[in-house]
Order: sequence, then structure tokens, then C-alpha cells
Amino acid sequence: MLRLLVRFSFSLALLLAAALVLRAAPESAAQPTARAQLIAALIAAPVQQVAAIRALVGVEDAAITPALTAWRAGELYLVTLADGKRAPAMLAPDPGVEGQRIALSVDTGAPLLDYATGKPLVFALNQLKPLDTTAPLRRAIRDVLEVAGVSDPNPATRRESIERLGQSRKAEHLPLLKARLVIEKVFAVRSALADAIAFIQLADVDPKIRLAAIGSLAEAHSLAAAARFKEQLAAKPAPPADESAAMVSALKKIEGHWQVVNFFGNLFRGLSAGSVLLLIALGLAITFGLMGVINMAHGELMVVGAYATFVVQKGFVSAFGLGSTGFNFYFIAALPVAFVSAAGVGLLLERSIIQFLYKRPLESLLATWGVSLALQQTFRLVFGPANVQINAPSWLQGSAAISDVLFAYNRLFVFGFAGLVVFGVWLVLNRTPLGLLVRAVMQNRQMASCIGVKTTHVNMLTFGFGSGLAGLAGACLSQLGNVGPSMGQLHIIDAFMVVVSGGVGNILGSVAASLGIGTVDQLLQPVLGAVMGKILVLFAIILFLQWRPGGLFPTRNRSLD
Repeated sequence: MLRLLVRFSFSLALLLAAALVLRAAPESAAQPTARAQLIAALIAAPVQQVAAIRALVGVEDAAITPALTAWRAGELYLVTLADGKRAPAMLAPDPGVEGQRIALSVDTGAPLLDYATGKPLVFALNQLKPLDTTAPLRRAIRDVLEVAGVSDPNPATRRESIERLGQSRKAEHLPLLKARLVIEKVFAVRSALADAIAFIQLADVDPKIRLAAIGSLAEAHSLAAAARFKEQLAAKPAPPADESAAMVSALKKIEGHWQVVNFFGNLFRGLSAGSVLLLIALGLAITFGLMGVINMAHGELMVVGAYATFVVQKGFVSAFGLGSTGFNFYFIAALPVAFVSAAGVGLLLERSIIQFLYKRPLESLLATWGVSLALQQTFRLVFGPANVQINAPSWLQGSAAISDVLFAYNRLFVFGFAGLVVFGVWLVLNRTPLGLLVRAVMQNRQMASCIGVKTTHVNMLTFGFGSGLAGLAGACLSQLGNVGPSMGQLHIIDAFMVVVSGGVGNILGSVAASLGIGTVDQLLQPVLGAVMGKILVLFAIILFLQWRPGGLFPTRNRSLD
């Protein structure tokens, strides 16, 4: 009895499995996979290819985009396999021996294998003829690729594709966009989907839907929608009165929002520009403000730091490769190298020239001006007259957006780094023996010498420290602009302007002056233009110094000189 029960159970299980297989077979036969559709379209007769390609619109599969992109670029081929069948294939980008390339399967992206040897099939470009395309076929491929980007794994690619679909204003894309909106998780992409849907609905036949779309785009502060509203308001015949009023209201809301965004964006750029000025001026505040040396070569010391960063980058590229994880740490290593390099050049300059020119401002000005010209020519001989390329590490690329205000990571870094440098300089000057000696020599050099302070050593270390700060400024500036031999001359005047207007030798004054000048300059440029904005800032500084010749925070000392 038990044996019969076991046989009955086993037979029932076989019948159920067979039924499931038979039930699934017609469905799989009736619904070919996306890749089967793709391959069928690629090898179809020319008269059938357009319809076969358009059947892929909205089909989600990772193989569709690279295959159709290669086809449109003339890089898709039909290769003959060992069994005589022809299969679509792409060629690997890197050529192998004798310029031959491996054939890659459109289906899997893996190399196609020779059945006899089991090795990958290789071809030269002149052995294969690319698949032809016609104008209708290219349009069909374009339509498929536009829609395929909506399901791309990369959120940035999805967003770009969605924005293009919205700009196309094609109503047939609405079902796809609405379906995607239900499953999309990334907030920025969801916002782009809502905007694209509303943009397409501006042409809907239902007035209520059009009004809702106008309101949605106004809430999203869409600049593309603002341009569209202006077109419609200027068109003949004009839109209905209620839609015109809604568009006018939406325009005011959008333009008001972007005025606020531009103001805060300019304010942030001004603060970051002020941070760069601060880094440049800090070293000058020590060498000129505390030591009284007019160093016209200070800008070239900054260039030393920038070129040191370039050299460190080349070393990391040779060791790790461009774009590698190790390469992303090159800038961290470049900062101390830039400081030491510029400090070393500064020490050499102080020992060879500056030490003989203390309290002789005119001679020091002329001498350091000559040194700056010599250093510029040295940079041209060593690194060439053209600007050198310094790539930012990945963690300094891109930006963060808060209420549409963009905060670039490299500018945020410079802003924070400037704060750390200011704090470090304050610690050195107020909490270290060197800082005590520097302040003593600054206030009364003769008295400090009388009590045993080696003023020559203090001068040397102070000048080297200020030069090292210039090197740090050059390293940071390399992440924001071009690095070339004449880079220092573009910033030396601004640095002196910051030191004088803030108060000679006063670190707090340099901080306030640099941030103030950078911010005012950036806020005036959109209104008056770059040239007039700069002129107005310079004119305001001249008037300010007429009122307060000592700057914001005049430095007091006990010297009787």
C-alpha cells in the first residue's frame, strides 16, 4: 500500500510539472525576449528593419542602447560563424595583434568564440562591412534611444533622456513617463519626470490639464517652461485669457525664484573668490605687513606651489594611472610639497637678496620685481610657455545643489581650507615661540636684538613661512583656474590691495578685506560687467584709504623709527 502511494505521488508530481511546462511554453514562444527582438531586427531584411526597430520603443534591456548606438555610428557588423549563420557583432575598442579586434556578441557583450578552437573570433576593420542605415532607420534608432535612456541605470543619463523627451512635446511619450514616475526613486529624476510630463501636457486638448501643467511648471521654476510661456504669449492668436494670466503669473514666480538663486550663487562665488584672495594675501600679510618687505615676487612664489602640484600630479599618474583610486590622493600629497617648495625658494630669496634690503623699500621693490621676471622666464624654460593641465581629483569635481543654488566642491574646499590656514597662522603667531619672536621683532627690532633675539633667523623663518603660504595658495588656485608662467602677475596687485585695505600686518583685517572685496566684486559684475565692476571696486578702495589710511584694523607698534 505504501509503495502504491509513493508511485501515485511521484506520477502526480510529474503530471503537474509537465502541465506547467506546457502552459509556459506557448507564452515564451508568443513573447520573445527583448534581446531576441533586437537580434531579429538587426538581421531582418531592409524593408522590415524600421518596423522591427520601432517595436523596441519602450523595451527595457541593457543590450539595446550599445547595439543601436554602434549601429548609428557605423560600428555594427554581421559576422559569419562556423555553422554558416550570420550574427550581429561589435568590435572591441582596443586592437590586438596586427590591428585585429575581438568580435563581441550583441546579446551578451562577451567575445564570440570559434567553435573549432574555442578562441575568440578576431577581425580587421577592412575585413568587415558595417551595417547600412537609411534616414528612416536612423530616425527609428533615435526614437528608441531617446526612450531607452529613461530606464538607464545611471540617474544622470535618465534625467538627460527625460528632459529631452519633455522638450520633444510628443504625446506618445506620456504613458512611458507616467509609468516611470511610479517606480522612480531618485528625487532629481522624479522632478525631471514631473516637469517633462507637464511640459508635454501644455499641448493637451483639455484646458484644465493645460492650466494644471502651467501651475506645475511654475512650482518647479522651470527655465525651459519660462521660455515656452514667452513664446506662447507672443504668438498669434494669443492663448485663452485664463491661460495667459496663469502664464504671466508663472513667469513672475519663475523669474523671481531665479533672481534669488543668482544672488546667492554670486554671493557664494564671491566668498570663494575672497577665500582665494585670502590665501594669496596671507603670506604677503606676513612678509609685507609684519616684516615691511615689498616683495613683488610673491606671485611667483605662488606659481612655485602651483607647478609643484603639477609635478606631484605627474608622479601620481605615472605610479597609479589617471582616474585611479590612488590618483585621487595626489592633491593631499601636493599641499605639503607646495608649501615646502615655495618656502625653500623664499628662504633662498631672503638669504641671497632680501636680507640686505630691510628698511629699503624702494630697492626691495625693484629687486624683487627683477626676481619675479627671472622666475617667470625660468617657468617658461622648464614647463613651457603654455598653461599646464592639472586635473582635479574626483572628490573635488561636481557640485551640490540646494534650492537650485550650486555649490562647487572645489570652491567649498578652498573656502574651508582658507579657514583652516587662517586658524593655523593665528596659532603660529600667538601660540608658538616663533610667533612670539615675530611679534617682538615687528614691534621693536632693536630692543628684541638687545635681549638676545636672533633677528636674522627670525627674519629668515618668517619670510620662509610667508612664502610657504603663497605656495599653498598656488596649489589651491590650480584647482580653480589655469596654471601658467604669468599666473602670479594676475594676482599680486589684488593681494597688496587686500593687505593694505585690511590693515598692514593684521591677519583679521586681511580676512575681512579679502572676503569683502571678493564678494562685492562678484555681486557687481553681473550688473556692471567684469571691467566696470573691477574699476568700481578699486575706486571704492581708494576712497576708503583716503578716509582710513591705516586700513580696517591699523597695526600699532612701539617702534620709534
